[in-house]
Amino acid sequence: MGRRVFLPHPPASRPALPLSITGLRAGASHVTGRTGGAAPGGGWEPGRAAGGDSPVAKLPRTGARGPGPDCPADHPEDTMSLKAFKLVPAVEREMLMGDKARINVECIECCGKNLYIGTNECFVYHFLLEEKISSAGKITFAATKQLHKYLGFKKAVSELKAASALNRLLVLCDNTITLVNMMNLEPIPTGARIKGAVTFTLNENPMSGDPFCVEVCIISVKRRTIQMFMVYEDRVQIVKEVSTPEQPCAVAVDGHYLCLALTTQYIILNYNTGISQDLFPYCSDEKRPIVKRIGRQEFLLAGPGGLGMFATVDGISQRAPVHWSENVIGAALCFPYVVALDDEFITVHSMLDQQLKQTLPFKEGHILQDFEGKVIVATNKGVYILVPLPLERQIQDLLTSHRVEEALVLAKAARRNIPKEKFQVMYKRILQQAGFIHFAQLQFLEAKELFRSGQLDVRELISLYPFLLPTSSSFIRSHPPLHEYADLNQLTQGDQEKMTKCKRFLMSYLNEVRSTDVANGYKEDIDTALLKLYAEANHESLLDLLVSENFCLLTDSAAWLEKHTKYFALGLLYHYNGQDAAALQLWIKIVNGDVQDSTRSDLYEYIVDFLTFCSDQELVWKYAEWVLQKSEEVGVQIFTKRPLEDQVKNSFNPDNIMNCLNKYPKSLVKYLEYLVLDRKIEKEKYHTHLAVLYLEAVLQLKSVTTDNCAELTETQTKLRSLLQKSDFYRIHFILDKIKGTDLHMERAILYGKLEEHDKALHILVHELKDFSAAEDYCIWSSESKDLPYRQRLFHMLLSVYLNPGSSDCELVMAAVDLLNNHAAEFDAARVLQLVPDSWSVQLLSPFLTGAMRESIHTKRMAQITLGLAKAENLIYKHDKVKLKGSPIILSDKKLCQVCQSPFCEPAFVRYPNGGMVHTHCAAKRLVNPNMTHHSQT
Repeated sequence: MGRRVFLPHPPASRPALPLSITGLRAGASHVTGRTGGAAPGGGWEPGRAAGGDSPVAKLPRTGARGPGPDCPADHPEDTMSLKAFKLVPAVEREMLMGDKARINVECIECCGKNLYIGTNECFVYHFLLEEKISSAGKITFAATKQLHKYLGFKKAVSELKAASALNRLLVLCDNTITLVNMMNLEPIPTGARIKGAVTFTLNENPMSGDPFCVEVCIISVKRRTIQMFMVYEDRVQIVKEVSTPEQPCAVAVDGHYLCLALTTQYIILNYNTGISQDLFPYCSDEKRPIVKRIGRQEFLLAGPGGLGMFATVDGISQRAPVHWSENVIGAALCFPYVVALDDEFITVHSMLDQQLKQTLPFKEGHILQDFEGKVIVATNKGVYILVPLPLERQIQDLLTSHRVEEALVLAKAARRNIPKEKFQVMYKRILQQAGFIHFAQLQFLEAKELFRSGQLDVRELISLYPFLLPTSSSFIRSHPPLHEYADLNQLTQGDQEKMTKCKRFLMSYLNEVRSTDVANGYKEDIDTALLKLYAEANHESLLDLLVSENFCLLTDSAAWLEKHTKYFALGLLYHYNGQDAAALQLWIKIVNGDVQDSTRSDLYEYIVDFLTFCSDQELVWKYAEWVLQKSEEVGVQIFTKRPLEDQVKNSFNPDNIMNCLNKYPKSLVKYLEYLVLDRKIEKEKYHTHLAVLYLEAVLQLKSVTTDNCAELTETQTKLRSLLQKSDFYRIHFILDKIKGTDLHMERAILYGKLEEHDKALHILVHELKDFSAAEDYCIWSSESKDLPYRQRLFHMLLSVYLNPGSSDCELVMAAVDLLNNHAAEFDAARVLQLVPDSWSVQLLSPFLTGAMRESIHTKRMAQITLGLAKAENLIYKHDKVKLKGSPIILSDKKLCQVCQSPFCEPAFVRYPNGGMVHTHCAAKRLVNPNMTHHSQT
């Protein structure tokens, strides 16, 4: 069939792509490639251990760690910072060889505690492996030899596979697979065997479904042939023979799929359908092929360029390749690691990020296999087990090395091997530790995200900052600790710039979490710490925190604010905790200069506003004198701007307030203005009191100044406005106070209020000679009055102007102007009788024109009104005619519906329903309440 071209696969986080080696060569970093025997990641040449025959190289003093307490000196120590595996001896040389130096280990098999070793002299050894853990946590293996069996061939045992369900061990020797008993190593009585096998493997995903047989795939001695067998307890059965394009070198099976290493390439072959798929090229003459099943429908292959390639049965890779040695001998999977063996080292790569994690020097190794999660490596003379260290410990080692991303990737991968609840606890802690690592590196965005994801007890972070946690806090840091720092000083090494950045981060973080579930149970600690940070940094958000809902502890917070001279903020803290008296006392000290705090330049106004809305009556009265002494005009606002319901309910009634304000005349005036002008209280004593105060102020100002004074003008204007608009002051009382003064306008206003208009107009015309004011007097005095009243005032003013005893030309001109400007306010006929005959028509033409226009307008409006009334009457008549449109016949046979008597005269009442009643019966409407509408004829 046709060949397919495959593309390289990206990292595992991306969608799977077809497999190809093209393009990977250039990017392949020979991580484990070595020059002159140098170990990956190290610059040293491994030597031989004491004794000359141990596969484990000693580490030099430079460039690598020496053996730890749990690592014997003649066993390997990894050269990477991550320790994923520990190499532990399982079967020592002496146990296997005894005094026979020529015995070599050729193959191994492990099933549960049973370890089988095949040798070059055709012996099979059976050991029982016991795992032991010391009190220090050190793992060792004790191998107990059960027996050994010579199989009778003159060639080496090349393959061993256990079929525990059948209690059988499949042994390949001299191209023959023999079935022996797993316990006594005796061949089965039937002698069933498979001949002509170069190598074989078991199908770990069998398709038969029979639990008492195993599926075996062999590379046959026949050229380019693969055979499938069913192996039972005492017999074997061939089920399939498949031809391959080239001679196969290695094979792995999963279900119906074979992954084959041919002479020049790797392929996937479905032995059931015969369909094959090329993966990528490879040359078996140059290197040893590796084909390893690592999971359901997935294989691990040794590719060119030192790449460990992953391939699925669909011919794609779901993982990025790992970079291992060019001369890799064997590979095994122990999730999440791929372990590879070459002639000098065991290397450990992560399947998660494809990075080399660990390198263990290992000389003369030639076998590396995994058995049910147990990784075993062997030389010709001994067997060793790669014991994986707990993932938690590996993760902690990564975190200790500040390899945060690797630790998080490994932690996520650990989910599949750890119970859910335990994993969640572990993972949260890892996230928190990672967060502190980023925090120590001033990577605050990353740290914040990890703290949130890990649901960090925020007090762990606060406790790093000296003195931020309240003294009453019972918090104890996590044990074991999440980080290695005693406090922020140690973390920053005293660098003030770094310390400032850390404090700024904590401010931001606490502000974000204080209103979330993270703060539950710790609100006091969080808000108190936030207050301390704000105060220390002179941050503008300090006041916002204190005027909103907060849980700052009073004792700690008060001491801290006082230490940093934040007295205004301390007052807010007192207020929030219901201690308004303490708050006011502190703020007043600031205003008086007893303590220094420049937070608010308008603190006095703030105190006034605070007292205005303070519900504590005693507190308001206590400090009323102080605010009034500072400023009468501003201080009085504690009474004038107080909510009305508060004034009604409490002791802030006008009489009490006025008693308090008697010593403060400006405040008293302001308060009376509030009562009279704003609240419009109609009480004579308030109006009279305000008028008297205005009057006294005007007289006092007049006595001390002769020039135009703005204050005098303003006060006099207020007095006149009050006298004009108010109807509730004592007119005669004010008039008596004005007599003998030059307040002529005020006296005229008062006469007007007494309806003594002639006196008022006389003052305005003859004493003040203010003709404009006289006209204005007539206007405001007749406000809300009828037209005759207004005309009477204007005629009175005209009479004053035209007084026969006065021939003043100025008054004559004032009279002319009055007539011409207010023609509508006069009765033209009366005016013509009053004006002198010497006045010309031209002089009065504006008046006459206005009077005619007003007369005509009045006449026309009357005509319109009459016309509308007539039209309305016509409508009513039309409606009445419509009601009379239907004739009503009355005879002596008709009976009244009320009294049931006949009609004796032609007068009756007809109801809308057609019923007729006597007129006198219609008056008794309650007799028949259903007949409430009627027409009378």
